[in-house]
Amino acid sequence: MIATLTAAQLEYLGSQRLGRLATVRPDGSPQNNPVGFRWNAALGTIDIGGYQMGASQKFRNLAKEERVSLVIDDVKSVNPWTVRCLEIRGTAQALKDVEPWGPGMSRELIRITPERVLAFGIE
Repeated sequence: MIATLTAAQLEYLGSQRLGRLATVRPDGSPQNNPVGFRWNAALGTIDIGGYQMGASQKFRNLAKEERVSLVIDDVKSVNPWTVRCLEIRGTAQALKDVEPWGPGMSRELIRITPERVLAFGIE
């Protein structure tokens, strides 16, 4: 089932530039990497691109296991301590020959379809 992000979650997503993508390696162990991302409003997905994406382990991990988790978080204030977090769990596709949305990005892309969204400090 596809999860829908709220207006506040989408606003937060648009204000951030870096997240951490967790994938599952072929041996079953987790792998977590910092990634750039963007909200694809037309498809209701999150697209992850980068330099030589197709050569990355995270891209190759998707051949065996499509489940992923993307965490975007920040510390809005240290006094008082205020943390914001958005975790998006879902399935991902490793796509090839996709038009890159930014300079220096390769033609490979990871596209996440959100299935569960957990958030705090955002609403």
